[in-house]
Amino acid sequence: MKKVLIVDDEKAGRTLIKEYLTDFPDLILLGEANNGVDAVKQINEFRPDLVFLDIQMPGMTGFDVLTHLQELPKIIFSTAYDKYALQAFEVHAVDYLLKPYTKERFNKAIEKLGQGNEKLGSLTQSLLMEKPDYPERVLVERSTKLITIAVSDILWVEAYGDYSKLHTASEILLSNYGISALEEKLNPASFLRVHRSSMVNLNRIKELHKYGKSYDITMQNGDVVRVSRGYMEAIKKIML
Repeated sequence: MKKVLIVDDEKAGRTLIKEYLTDFPDLILLGEANNGVDAVKQINEFRPDLVFLDIQMPGMTGFDVLTHLQELPKIIFSTAYDKYALQAFEVHAVDYLLKPYTKERFNKAIEKLGQGNEKLGSLTQSLLMEKPDYPERVLVERSTKLITIAVSDILWVEAYGDYSKLHTASEILLSNYGISALEEKLNPASFLRVHRSSMVNLNRIKELHKYGKSYDITMQNGDVVRVSRGYMEAIKKIML
């Protein structure tokens, strides 16, 4: 059984999806929303397995909705974009339904539910990280799920090959971004590179200790991060 939510600003669009869903008894409709704000609230509260998500809605687009979700469900986009506009994002979507669509096309979209969520994750990560201002949330992996966490919850970042480990107060999560890429994306007023393999959230430092000719930084969760000699000048600039 999979829990389903429908998001479309047009009643006719929601009604059509509900009609087509009657052929799939394993898909249980939780509810529906006619705008992005309500969609975010319901998705974060009810954690559906599948969301039919309109793209063009007043106030908040379907893409905007993705950037406010705490956990990514399976998404099937529905849109009135023409085929040329679709080409710009179809490679990222689990699937899309181009309005008006037939029952047969709807059924094909349902058949794709067994596929992974990697492409949707790629799109969501790009949307989060490419905002004009510094991102407030980032996409990470927790077990088999893709979730977003607040940047302010990150205590420090540890290089992990081409990826990064994000240390929070309670867990360690994996980001698909390398540490250098995160250094470019995160607000430098809050995040400081202190080693080629580590970066700290200045707002989450508990103590700074002299260690020979270098320093050790103790974070609020008790983790100790070594400052390498090559980054000593950066540390000195923030010391009074």
